[in-house]
Amino acid sequence: MPTVRETTYDLLRTWGLTTVFGNPGSNELPFLDGFPDDFRYVLGLHEGAVLAMADGYAQVTGRPALVNLHSAAGLGNAMGNLANARACGTPLVVTAGQQARPMVGLGSMLGEPGMTRVPEPQVKWSFEPARAQDVPRALSEAFHLATLPPTGPVFVSLPLDDWAQPVDPDEVAHLAGRRVRRAGGLDEELLAELAGRLAGARNPVLVVGPEVDDERTFPRVVALAERLQAPVWTAPSAPRCPFPTRHPLWQGLLPPSIAGVAGHLDGADLVLVLGAPVFRYHVYVPGPWLPEGAELVAVGSDPGTAARAAFGDAVVADVATVAGQLLTALADLPPRPERPAPERAVAAEPGAAPFTADAVLGLLARSVPAHTRFVNESTANTAQFWSHLDLAGPRGLLFPAAGGLGFGVPAAVGAALADPARPVVAVLGDGAFQYGVQAVWTAVQHQLPVTFVVLRNGVYGALTSFVGQLGVSGVPGLELPGLDAVTIAQGYGVPARAVGSAEELTEELAAVGKTEGPRLLEVPITAETRRLG
Repeated sequence: MPTVRETTYDLLRTWGLTTVFGNPGSNELPFLDGFPDDFRYVLGLHEGAVLAMADGYAQVTGRPALVNLHSAAGLGNAMGNLANARACGTPLVVTAGQQARPMVGLGSMLGEPGMTRVPEPQVKWSFEPARAQDVPRALSEAFHLATLPPTGPVFVSLPLDDWAQPVDPDEVAHLAGRRVRRAGGLDEELLAELAGRLAGARNPVLVVGPEVDDERTFPRVVALAERLQAPVWTAPSAPRCPFPTRHPLWQGLLPPSIAGVAGHLDGADLVLVLGAPVFRYHVYVPGPWLPEGAELVAVGSDPGTAARAAFGDAVVADVATVAGQLLTALADLPPRPERPAPERAVAAEPGAAPFTADAVLGLLARSVPAHTRFVNESTANTAQFWSHLDLAGPRGLLFPAAGGLGFGVPAAVGAALADPARPVVAVLGDGAFQYGVQAVWTAVQHQLPVTFVVLRNGVYGALTSFVGQLGVSGVPGLELPGLDAVTIAQGYGVPARAVGSAEELTEELAAVGKTEGPRLLEVPITAETRRLG
């Protein structure tokens, strides 16, 4: 009879999970025994980096990724980036090696009786098979759950002595052929109601979120906005870019506060939210939920976020399907006057170093090839980043959805592994760079086209902006003297350079997409304090 390991690898092939992201330990060696030639093992030097590499890979491919971590401790190391994956809804099958079954209850090293509780609440489902023969079916359940809405990471604990056990072929005969698919649009009555509300609105506004950022939904939502001639905002705390940033209807990124959102939506009488929670606030600035006279309807796949909202109507459905239905229902809508495009930010040319973040990000947007994919983890400069961002299609931007640092460097590596034909630029704070730095080694091993741009201001910039707004003072631990990203990167084998002049900055940014393998640029910027929300 086939073994659990043989059966599992056959299933993984069927599901397209032939890239394994991992950092192996003794508990995982029986799974990796005789690793097949048609599989690829992507080694990360820290489990947090492993998880975020898989996250970036899955977000770019639009398919689940397989993560293999080491025991409870390794799973714990990955928890920060697991929170980001959960908040973004990234479909991941996360596994960890458990100690041999006879050893688990003895308090043995690398054994954890409560392994399934370790990743909670950052996974949709957490499971340890009751017997070795249940491993293939458990992994099948995990794969399908990860892809069903709301998509997200799932976890399976795998005892090391299960892999060599035999499996009755009859038990697993149908797992490879199963398809579990989502479906869901509006029925005729609900479609007529929503289309009627949109057609009758004097000033409808769209707010779009991460569920729009895929190949099916993105063009339909653009077409719907154009049909309505409705201004489009990106929902606050955005982990993706779900609308073309140079489209004349795009207004920008909503601020992450209650009062800020209401103020920016002033004048709207109907707000249609597509593929975003209502709303992911960050800064507590109280006020009305919506401007006076405005109504809101949210369409998304997650019943939890639909139920959680404090205001507005909600429809739990597939956003791409609904957008297509609305386009058909509004086909006879009388043409509406085209709206003038909002003024776009124009950054000054960089002067002498240290530069302003605005000048650096403006030059970056003007310099890189149009097909560049971005990862942003310079959280102090998020507003400036979005104001210059020039993206026309889906899957062009990744950002840590839960705000947990350590995502940027490895997510950029995962994105480049998924699509090495597109250059990747990771914009990183000098503090954020330290959290995921181990992943630059993986970029070197695979010679990936990633440019790491480390903005060095010597402080935790986002926190300095919070200090005044929260009314606190004398806070320790905000300054970061003595960091040298260039030397650190070189120690991992990455070509790196500290940029000292505007001419050097222009030259280096113009080289994005034209060089082989990864490289790092350390760019000095001024420390600035900004109002948040």
